Amino acid sequence: MTKQAIINKIKQYETIIIHRHVRPDPDAYGSQAGLAKLIELNYPDKKVYTTGKEDSSLDFLVTMDEVPDVAYEGALVIVCDTANQARIDDQRYHQGAELIKIDHHPEVDQYGDLQWVDTTASSTCELIYELYLHMKQDGAQMNEESARLIYAGIVGDTGRFLFPSTTPKTLSYAAELVHYDFDRRSLYNEMYKTPLNVARLKGHVLQNIERKEPGYATVKLTADVLKEYDMTASETSALVGILGDIEGIMSWVFFVEEEDSIRVRLRSKGPVINEIAAQHNGGGHPMAAGATASDWAETEEIEKELQQACMAYIQ
Repeated sequence: MTKQAIINKIKQYETIIIHRHVRPDPDAYGSQAGLAKLIELNYPDKKVYTTGKEDSSLDFLVTMDEVPDVAYEGALVIVCDTANQARIDDQRYHQGAELIKIDHHPEVDQYGDLQWVDTTASSTCELIYELYLHMKQDGAQMNEESARLIYAGIVGDTGRFLFPSTTPKTLSYAAELVHYDFDRRSLYNEMYKTPLNVARLKGHVLQNIERKEPGYATVKLTADVLKEYDMTASETSALVGILGDIEGIMSWVFFVEEEDSIRVRLRSKGPVINEIAAQHNGGGHPMAAGATASDWAETEEIEKELQQACMAYIQ
């Protein structure tokens, strides 16, 4: 059984380093750090590290560790919530003695000495909780901090339990997690608070939205627009869902200009869009995916592919 094999590997190694994907979200942070806290609690003699570029918008969840190169010598490396190797944050992941992949995305790369990929799970945090339930059979415990991180990831990846990925099992696990004494109100406030500049940019997006046939929309946020609203490219993640309730729009894309590339955020209520992302240095779920365009000409290609996906969906 894969879960038991993962537990056996955790028991075997003295040093464990946990990675996740670039441009993290609550599920990436929650699964990575939630697993780390579980291991630290139940195996206090082990050295456990979390690594990756900090995202200031997620500091309320956890902060990353400084991991020296020497730590990878003879270490077990676990990568959470990352379908393809190119998107693993901190490319030292291959320098350990063994590699484990835990993920819920449709598989892009087969990597690792041991893989646990379950696309029926709402989130990778849901899988981490399943791993804990298996550990619990041998007496493992969970504390409030692990529960908070895992719960945050489930909430984030299910859109507060509104997305179709939410299953009876998802809700059952969430119900068990809220028995732990962490501050859910504070957690929700941090996850969904809207700074004033974000609210103003949201108004700009809604005022300039244009529905295109056969039912998709594009949003272009140039460097000048971001500067006008005092926004970073990372902060625009808070906006990507706002078109989901607009009648007649079944799929949409945000193009966000960065210093040397254009961040692409794709969302859908029907057409499959992760296949588009995979062709442009990205990936994700059938209804929610991300990619990277090298220039504005490539964004035009992405828009054409999105239009074609919408046309195929309605035929």
